[in-house]
Amino acid sequence: VQLVESGGGLVQAGGSLRLSCVVSGFTDHDYVIGWFRQAPGKEREGLSCISSTEKTEYADSVKGRFTISRDAAKNTVYLQMNSLKPEDTALYYCTALEGYSGTTLTAYLYDDWGKGTQVTVSS
Repeated sequence: VQLVESGGGLVQAGGSLRLSCVVSGFTDHDYVIGWFRQAPGKEREGLSCISSTEKTEYADSVKGRFTISRDAAKNTVYLQMNSLKPEDTALYYCTALEGYSGTTLTAYLYDDWGKGTQVTVSS
């Protein structure tokens, strides 16, 4: 599976960004697409995921601020990020797990990763 992220950038605190992840190469009808982030010196953090059956999961740190969605026709998964905070600054990754119909924010379970898109939130 190939994943290409876009939409990152520099935004002021309180602002919004929408990340996109174009996905290709699925070989299974069941899959999960996840969004993770990693800040310098910190572990990779799971933020949200969406399954092929539209199940979603959110980390407590982004619940109510971030929204994940999927456009199957465009093979694209979005992460709408509102009320951004300086602590949201990180490299944001899109990832895929095939053959699974549930949801998970456990990084080691995912097979394929994009190269990431940088999000910087200024105070």
